Amino acid sequence: MRPDLLPEPPVPAPMLAVAGELPPRREDGGWGYEFKWDGVRALAAVRDGRLGLWARSGTEVTGRYPELSRLPAALAGADAVLDGEVVALDRLGRPDFGLLQNRMHRTGGADVARLAAAAPVTFLVFDVLTVRSEPLLEEPYEVRRERLEELGAAGQRWVTTPWFRGGGADVHAASRDNGLEGVVAKRLDSPYRPGVRAPEWRKVKHVRMQGVVVGGWRPGKGRRAGGVGSLLVGVHDDDGRLVYAGHVGTGFTDAALRELSGLLRPRRTPPFADAIPREVARDARWAEPDLVGEVAFAAWTADGRMRHPAWRGLREDLDVDDVVVEWSP
Repeated sequence: MRPDLLPEPPVPAPMLAVAGELPPRREDGGWGYEFKWDGVRALAAVRDGRLGLWARSGTEVTGRYPELSRLPAALAGADAVLDGEVVALDRLGRPDFGLLQNRMHRTGGADVARLAAAAPVTFLVFDVLTVRSEPLLEEPYEVRRERLEELGAAGQRWVTTPWFRGGGADVHAASRDNGLEGVVAKRLDSPYRPGVRAPEWRKVKHVRMQGVVVGGWRPGKGRRAGGVGSLLVGVHDDDGRLVYAGHVGTGFTDAALRELSGLLRPRRTPPFADAIPREVARDARWAEPDLVGEVAFAAWTADGRMRHPAWRGLREDLDVDDVVVEWSP
């Protein structure tokens, strides 16, 4: 699709959830629950049968997922803005972030067409912001979900996801039993607030995930000799400073390490605002802080380090400046 034919970006950024726990049982009836999908967030604008897709960072990504341009029949003549998640499904029909990594960095051409045919992605829709030019941002979440179901945005590579009024503990348990990442709890009366990380939405994961900024690396040893052994990562504090959050040495595939070696841009001084432990800084190689990744980890230590972090992959859909602590230390 030619860039001049794309719809305008629908909103500055999607509404975001805070990391936390399930609402108390006494408040459960005032919340809706959705499964949390392990993919990349995207806003979709459909106008006159044409699709535009934007990542959470505001980057236009329509060309990366050409299979999604085959719209469901209900959207063929619609004018709508939808919120959802692009996912790659494994053989059991579960989202697999590792499979999606092969698609996130491709921008067009023969490679994208080949991957789209061999391992197509699916767009999981869970909110609607406008429909037939009617703005719905101020409508409560439960009303928007009802309007989404009426729209029938399902078919081809599109799926309208289920949601549940109340019963958060059961939905959370079901997500674990089905190998999913967790749930997102949303207040039934919450409006849609673009670009805001709001407590009216809570993401409750089985494993803690954290976006990180890569600020350096340590040389590998043994099988990794001559390349990257571990990454030195950080997050922004309340004052906007990039502070050191730990080093990540597990979770990498050989392909991921080769890719990272080609993307790291050397610098002479550490990009972190705080002191780096001496044993880490001794052999560290510093890098410009322009790569964002995601790690899984156990907990925060008292000195602000992640315990047992494991690399999950790069996140080109996230801006460096948006990387903050998602879980309270």
